[in-house]
Amino acid sequence: MLNLSKQRVDEQLWKHYPLRTLRTLPELNTSRRLGRVMIGILIGVVILLFLPWQQNITGDGSLTALTPQDRPQTVQNAIAGRIERWAVAEGDKVRKGDTLLVISEIKDEYFDPNLPLRLSEQLDAKRGSMDATDAKIQALDGQMAALKAGLEVKLASARNKVKQSRFKVISDSTDLVAVQKFYQTARVRLDRYEEAHRNGLISLTDLETRRLKFAEDQAKVVAQENKLNVSRQELANARLDLTEIQADYSEKMAKSLSDRSSAVSYRADAMGEVSKLQNKISSVDVRRGLYIIRAPQDGYVVKALKAGIGETIKEGESIATLQPDKPSLAVELYVRAMDVPLITPGRKVRLQFDGWPAVQFSGWPTVAVGTFGGQVAVVDAVSSTNGKYRLLVRPDNSDQAWPPQLRQGSGVYGWVMLDDVPIWYEIWRQLNGFPPSLKAEPEPTEGAKK
Repeated sequence: MLNLSKQRVDEQLWKHYPLRTLRTLPELNTSRRLGRVMIGILIGVVILLFLPWQQNITGDGSLTALTPQDRPQTVQNAIAGRIERWAVAEGDKVRKGDTLLVISEIKDEYFDPNLPLRLSEQLDAKRGSMDATDAKIQALDGQMAALKAGLEVKLASARNKVKQSRFKVISDSTDLVAVQKFYQTARVRLDRYEEAHRNGLISLTDLETRRLKFAEDQAKVVAQENKLNVSRQELANARLDLTEIQADYSEKMAKSLSDRSSAVSYRADAMGEVSKLQNKISSVDVRRGLYIIRAPQDGYVVKALKAGIGETIKEGESIATLQPDKPSLAVELYVRAMDVPLITPGRKVRLQFDGWPAVQFSGWPTVAVGTFGGQVAVVDAVSSTNGKYRLLVRPDNSDQAWPPQLRQGSGVYGWVMLDDVPIWYEIWRQLNGFPPSLKAEPEPTEGAKK
């Protein structure tokens, strides 16, 4: 009946007993169909294994700004003070130069409302002292010039006196020599007269006359010697006067130089005080302008870090957080160290932002839905604290624009796209834990070339 045996049922019996239920059963061809389906699936899998697959490097991170000036910043006060008034609220949009906060002074040395006027008066007094010191320096210069001129006159007079004394000594010396010659001659004559008197040739009167003449010549010698000694003493005195004049001039000149040096030193101190006062006046003017804390650039006040009226803030303390307006957005992705050598600036990146539904096929980016394009702009030269390397990804101008609702700090998942390989190779690489491969060595960056 079921044709399970080789023995066939007679046709007549089959026709006599139709067996309708058995006739309604399908023919047993399921195994053949299943075989065909499995063969088709196998062929499809083999074909699929040879399809191109684009390798990629995955990483996660967050949104940031490409330039530091576009990133959230804290606004700080330059001086210490007390909060008097807040001019903004959290979430307000501000322009560059708008008032954020007004503070008042807390240092007692700046309490005087007329402090600039007082400092100006001190500055005028110091400048007057400098003018007086300049006049004193000029007077001392004139005094030294007069001393020098007087010295020249006195020195010329003293030198002339020395010359006169020297000439007088020479003249007296010559006269002494002449007198001594006369004395010697008179002595010889006296000896001859003495001999002639003993011989009776001359009288005693003539002899006494000759003796008186000899005594006169002897007295002239003594007088001339005394005169020469006086001349020599006058020469010595003239030389002493010359030396005394030079010493007196040196003393007076040294005193004048000392006074001038003291005046110059005082003037230099006065100049320093003038500079300090000018600096203080400028500092007071600048400080009074710092009582109003202004926005450094266009942006939004995100959070006030200080609150209340009358609260004291320190110098350099942060008072609010400012988010710059219209920042140049970028994505910072963190990748493994083993993948960094394969990434160079300019590589294409696919990005999936938190809050934006997406269907991503990492190997076939053209069929991905909800992802956005980017390009690698910066590859850090050192690793971050988590041991990974940071990439800065800027928007790809040739791709779909990033959503305007994006905010800095939101999460991002990205794929850095590499070269195409067969799917079977990618599966084999993933199973063996090998890194992605490149067709050529990555081009070095401009910084590395330099």
